[in-house]
Amino acid sequence: MIDPEKPREACGIFGIYEHPEASALTCFGLYALQHRGQESAGIAVARDNFIEVHKGMGLVPDVFEMSHLEQLKGGTAIGHVRYSTTGGSVFSNAQPFFVRHRGSSYAVAHNGNLVNASILKDKLEKAGSIFQSTMDSEIFLHLFVRNLPDEVNDDSLGKAIADTVAELKGAYSFVLLTNRGDLIGIKDPNGFRPLCLGKLNGHYLLASETCALDLVEAEFVRELDPGEIVIINKNGIKSIKPQKQTKRTLCIFEYIYFARPDSTIFGKNVYLTRKAHGRRLARDAPVDADLVMPFPDSGNYAAIGYSEESGIPFEMGMIRNHYIGRTFIQPTQGMRDFSVRVKLNPVKELLKGKDIIIIEDSIIRGTTARTRVKALRELGVKRVHMRISCPPHRFPCYYGIDFSTKGELIAARKSVEELKDFLGLDSLHYLSLEGLLESTGVKNPENHFCKACFDGCYPVDFDEAPSKDSLERKAFLEYLKIK
Repeated sequence: MIDPEKPREACGIFGIYEHPEASALTCFGLYALQHRGQESAGIAVARDNFIEVHKGMGLVPDVFEMSHLEQLKGGTAIGHVRYSTTGGSVFSNAQPFFVRHRGSSYAVAHNGNLVNASILKDKLEKAGSIFQSTMDSEIFLHLFVRNLPDEVNDDSLGKAIADTVAELKGAYSFVLLTNRGDLIGIKDPNGFRPLCLGKLNGHYLLASETCALDLVEAEFVRELDPGEIVIINKNGIKSIKPQKQTKRTLCIFEYIYFARPDSTIFGKNVYLTRKAHGRRLARDAPVDADLVMPFPDSGNYAAIGYSEESGIPFEMGMIRNHYIGRTFIQPTQGMRDFSVRVKLNPVKELLKGKDIIIIEDSIIRGTTARTRVKALRELGVKRVHMRISCPPHRFPCYYGIDFSTKGELIAARKSVEELKDFLGLDSLHYLSLEGLLESTGVKNPENHFCKACFDGCYPVDFDEAPSKDSLERKAFLEYLKIK
């Protein structure tokens, strides 16, 4: 069920080297990363100098049954869960993406967004490349196979990857699988998207988040450095850093919304970081009220921090329905608010006649929040204050988050006061950018994070026409208007 208020991330990726239950463990890893993408899922395995792939549309349990995993025999595997930020939500764009080239085969899974994709694709097509999908991820493989020599060994493989990523701009974390059984992790020089290294009984793993390592009982080794290439094969593990050191611009929205709270991202636990955001909010924007509550689940942890700092009791004033399926009967025009109410329902006896503080992690489009506040007013809540655990989103993201036009962002069109009135609130306060950065607990945070969605300072230049599927974008925006 789509919540049009919340942004969606690009993808989650996972890989494991030479384990007898590689496909099953990869499937479990994808379960843990399901929050990063719900449109499609896939696994590729290498065995006997061949790569076999199974993928499909939907959630991990929709795509994989035990029979599929039994057929995916091989010791080295990669997996992917996808939300489309480049290219439509169709089967041809499901990953891992697989190609055969000159007697060899390769599969890749990608998290991020290449901001020079349209330029690279045009260049490749003029040189004779034929594309099977509309994904920017496919561009990587086209460039990669062109850089491969006739004889592939560890050194030439590493050089081919280094030459390929030198042409890419934007946000990317890749896991690459070769028919030789190599498992390769690749991270862009800015370090936008997370990718970590783990170990399970001597077998190396790669994953977008540490929660995937936890589920398969693997040990967290470290995060890959920005610009690092890690090659894992029968010769061991090799790290290459071919690109010049650049300014780190890790996506701060991983802390605010995307990552699972039980993960450690960029060296910090997400749960504790979100609580710290809430504590800072309580110091910066205090208000008298009877209780503090989130709109589950995204605002839960900042709300706990706000409650602890302010001394105002924390309550779950809205109860989430966890049993909404992936598909849902669309309501008639006369029931247009039903799709919002079916997900969250207020505890009337708790809230009626009360002054409440709602903690949210973000306001992107404002439509869902407005409907929920209206429902609270109708059941008799006396005063409604809202506190947001990040600054206003006023600028589009081109690095793998699905708010790519300024018109989608309500804070770009309305002042805080105008937005307060639009949402029907008694007060509204955002966490300042300074407060957000300081509450991460990172040293020199100004030189650590990408903050472009808040301040418009883009660390990597992008094409004038960012690589988004225009028809898909138009359809989604029409959907939002209906909602």
